[in-house]
Amino acid sequence: MENTLYIALSYQTVMQRQMDVIANNIANVSTPGFKGEHMMFVEYLSDTADKKAKEDISFVQDVAVVRDYREGAFTRTDNPLDLAISGKGWLQVDTPNGMRYTRNGHLEIDSKSTLTTSGGDPVLADNGRPITIPPTGGNIVIARDGSITVGGQKVAKLKLVSFDNEQMLRKDASSLYFTDAPALPAPKAAVVQGMIEESNVKPIVEITNMIGAMREFQAAQQMIEEEHKRQLDAIGTLTQTSA
Repeated sequence: MENTLYIALSYQTVMQRQMDVIANNIANVSTPGFKGEHMMFVEYLSDTADKKAKEDISFVQDVAVVRDYREGAFTRTDNPLDLAISGKGWLQVDTPNGMRYTRNGHLEIDSKSTLTTSGGDPVLADNGRPITIPPTGGNIVIARDGSITVGGQKVAKLKLVSFDNEQMLRKDASSLYFTDAPALPAPKAAVVQGMIEESNVKPIVEITNMIGAMREFQAAQQMIEEEHKRQLDAIGTLTQTSA
């Protein structure tokens, strides 16, 4: 197989991965707190088989998936257990797989009166313990600093954390993220009760990106087909000449 085909195939492989990332973004347009992802590409140079040649082969290589951590739009729900985080901050969540972090503020109270994520994992207080909401009733008020009061009595304060480099966060299931990096205080983050942070994915942009990726893939496929035809024609011509 000649270099032209290798180059075209490397490009098609990257475009296929790009399509997977775009499709995942579109699938999570309605997921609260979801952060869009984008591929990072580089040019990869490889020596030719001919050592005397002074030219390199240029391939396309995807080196990483970069996550867009810009804040999504806030939507009012008026549900006292819904909250959005303004600024760089994350809720800390205790799961069977260890500590996780989320910006999906659609919270619930389970049968044990524990404040949990929509997936059933306990949300932690600033003392590192799960938060218990007294079942006695009363209005639940969550202040901007994360303090929770029920019927006028303070019961806990949400643990809001931040990270030096959010790109170190790795995605888990149910809008959760994890990392080995230390969780730091988030003094500039603020809680907004009765609101949900929507996904920051813009459907029109993603659909446009998908159309562009499809066209690029098809262009590479056309180049492969033309190169294949050129090789067949060359073989046919050489065979006739030899005869």
